[in-house]
Amino acid sequence: MTLSTLSRRSLLGTGICALAAVPLSVAAAANAGTGLSVSNESIIRRYYAGWQSKDWGVLDALLADNFTFTSAAPDDHISKTAFKKQCWDTQNALIAGHDLELVCGSGDEALVKYLCRTTKGSAFRNVEYLHLRDKKLVAIECYFGGPGYPSAANTRHT
Repeated sequence: MTLSTLSRRSLLGTGICALAAVPLSVAAAANAGTGLSVSNESIIRRYYAGWQSKDWGVLDALLADNFTFTSAAPDDHISKTAFKKQCWDTQNALIAGHDLELVCGSGDEALVKYLCRTTKGSAFRNVEYLHLRDKKLVAIECYFGGPGYPSAANTRHT
């Protein structure tokens, strides 16, 4: 049996190169095909801007005819018409704007974390799951992070 002698420097250099190569290839494979398209991200950002501009026409154009909304309010897969009546008509005047803190996703699915600022000066965070198809929002699931929604936040004193 023949033994080869390698210096610690050679062993260390070989180990670092081997370790460096693995994470790069794994990371590259994990990111292949992920991320939101520019088009889907634009749709999402226009949706939240519509709330700030108080323009139902913007939302109406972005929401699919078969759109559903779900939250703990309780809204369980309510239609676009019910969403307008139960959410838009009752809450839009209370919203000053949304600060989008995180918009991430893959393909036609996205998660959005935002800070919603109310017209009374309070704020709360929510996370929403958005599903898009054919350049339209087909579903939103809202997960409340604070007091819930603008009417609840507007009853608090800041």
